[in-house]
Amino acid sequence: MHIVGLGALNLDRLYKVPRITKGDEEIAILEAVEEPGGSAANTIYALRKLGMSAGFIGAVGNDPEAKKVLGSLDKVGVDTSHIKIKANAQTGLVIGIVDPQGERALYIAPNANNLLTYRDLDREHILGADILHMSSFVSDKQLEVQKKAVRMLNPVTKLSFAPGSLYVKKGLDAISPIIERSHVLFINESEAKTLIGKEYESVSNFLIDSGCKIVAVTLKDKGCFITDGNESYHVEAVNKNVMDTTGAGDAFCAGFLFGLSQERKLRDCGLLGNIVAGRCISKIGARSGLPKISELENTLAELI
Repeated sequence: MHIVGLGALNLDRLYKVPRITKGDEEIAILEAVEEPGGSAANTIYALRKLGMSAGFIGAVGNDPEAKKVLGSLDKVGVDTSHIKIKANAQTGLVIGIVDPQGERALYIAPNANNLLTYRDLDREHILGADILHMSSFVSDKQLEVQKKAVRMLNPVTKLSFAPGSLYVKKGLDAISPIIERSHVLFINESEAKTLIGKEYESVSNFLIDSGCKIVAVTLKDKGCFITDGNESYHVEAVNKNVMDTTGAGDAFCAGFLFGLSQERKLRDCGLLGNIVAGRCISKIGARSGLPKISELENTLAELI
C-alpha cells in the first residue's frame, strides 16, 4: 500500500458568516455545509482521489455520523477496515465558523478519537505502507499512541508528520520523538513561530538538524517554503481567490506527498502541494474542491 493515515476522524459542520463575532453579538448564517473531516483523513482522501492506494487508522463512534465519515472514505476506495468503531461513543465533531475571506474558527469535540489505543493499531498494516502520514489528536493519550507507532516503523517506511496547532502548542519536547523520525514535516508559518520562536527559514533549518529529511512550510497566499537542507525553494501560490481555508494544509500535504511518491523534484512537490491546496480553498469544506489526477496533471503542465 502506498500510504496509511493515522489521526482524528471527524464530521465537520461549517457555517459561512459575514464575520466571526466577538463578545455578545448575534449574526446570521449565510450558508451551512456538512462533510467528513480530520486532518490526516482529508490528506488520505485526497491522495486516494489522485490514484494512490491508501488506508486509514482511527476511531469513530457507533452513530449515524460514523456512517457519513466512513462512507466518504469508502466512496473513493480508502481501506477503512482498520478504523475502530467504539460502542457507546459519538464520532468526533468539529464546528467551523468561516468568514468571507475564508478565515475560520474551529471548535472540536474529539469524542471517539479519544478512545483510540495502541491495541487498535495493526502492525502489519502500518509496516506494509510506503508512507505513514500522521496528524494531531486533541488528547495526550493519542499522542503517546502515535509515538509508539513511530517506534514500530521499519527503516524503509517514510514518516510524514503534520502536527498542526494542537501539537505545536504542546511544545517541542512533546513531539520531538516524532520530528526526529520524520521524512517530511508539514507546518505553517504561524506554527513554526510558535514551535521555536523564530522565523520559518530558521525553524526549518533547526528541524532538519533535528533529523527531518524535508520540511515544508505553508505560507497562505505566499505559497510555500521547502527545504531538505541542501536545496531550498519558495514556491508561489497557485490560487489566491479564497472561499474557505478549511483543509488547505491537508490538501497541500496530499499534493506534496503525491509528488514525493513519484520521485519528483523537491520544487515540483511544492508546486503540486500548492495546486491541490489552491483547488481546496476554491470551495467551502476540506474535500469538495479536491482535484482528480487528470485535473492535477493538466494544471501542472500549464505551470511548468
